[in-house]
Amino acid sequence: MAKGMILAAGQGTRVRPLTKYLPKPMVPILGKPVMEYLIEHLASFGITEIMVNVAFQHQKIEQYFGDGHRWGVQLGYSYEGMREHGEVVPKPMGSAGGMRRIQDFSRFFDETTLVLCGDALIDLDIGAALHEHKTKAAIASVVTLDVPLADVSNYGIVEANEDGQIQSFQEKPNSEDAKSTLASTGIYIFNPEVLDLVPAGQIYDIGSQLFPQLVEQKLPFYAQKRFFNWIDIGRVSDYWSVLQRVLRGDIAQMKIPGREVRPGVWVGLNTSVAWDQVKIQGPVYVGSSVRIEPGAVIVGPCWIGHGSVIRSGAKVTRSILFEYTRIAADMHFSEMIVSPEYCVNRDGETLYRGDDTAQLRWGDARA
Repeated sequence: MAKGMILAAGQGTRVRPLTKYLPKPMVPILGKPVMEYLIEHLASFGITEIMVNVAFQHQKIEQYFGDGHRWGVQLGYSYEGMREHGEVVPKPMGSAGGMRRIQDFSRFFDETTLVLCGDALIDLDIGAALHEHKTKAAIASVVTLDVPLADVSNYGIVEANEDGQIQSFQEKPNSEDAKSTLASTGIYIFNPEVLDLVPAGQIYDIGSQLFPQLVEQKLPFYAQKRFFNWIDIGRVSDYWSVLQRVLRGDIAQMKIPGREVRPGVWVGLNTSVAWDQVKIQGPVYVGSSVRIEPGAVIVGPCWIGHGSVIRSGAKVTRSILFEYTRIAADMHFSEMIVSPEYCVNRDGETLYRGDDTAQLRWGDARA
């Protein structure tokens, strides 16, 4: 079939503070890390040998996923870092450089390899994508999606001829300069010989360095146009809107956990909710061991993480509460992501607990 590669070494600075304590592939969607959905998707297409390059907070990824046997796959990890002043510090090698490092170590990539970024949800027909790659005798393919012209500055943009052969690659052009509206989705298919073009031992990027090299050398490098869900969590605002879509049921393969106790309201185990004294307008998920006090109001889409407490008179509207978050009495949190340490609105503006200027009061439900 093919092998798999998940790129998971980045720092995720654009989704801070979500990545202050978590590597980006571990950011949860419906209580599961983004990367878990990717592994399940690869496994469903028979891709069971998967390498993951890691750097920042790598132990959290490795401890959660282990050797992959729970998903019926084999996972391997390639740590990218160095020793500085007696301490080991993460130092990502770039998306292409990280793959070359694995190749130099063991020649792992000895057949066609599907490469995915560890921070996006996809439902791509992998079988069809691999078939097209092979049929065109490509050595590299990039899966693209058409995006609105106004959004091209957020993406790597691909210009291809009518056969799909790539003519140029633009990294985040403004809309006046964009040569097309085909965006790279960070899903690539590589034959082993592509990695021989990556310089050994150097930081080297797929989009900004390897792809222009393939175009310059006029190698068989193709864009695939596919229709599929690609949900990229590039910014905090994306994370908020993704969860809103998921809770509304817009994304077919994502099922809300728990038991549906009334239309649009799901609960986990061991919840304490004064059902006849609270107002809950779905879709809302109430995690296990959550307490919702009388007089509280919840307006969905909302995700209330396990162990959270919503005090009496509080109102939570279209928001996400991470586990063990306590919302103080009579507070109103609207369109926010809230954790015990910080809260962030849908535009990425962040407040930290203990900030005296903050009008909102919240905290850690465990203490």
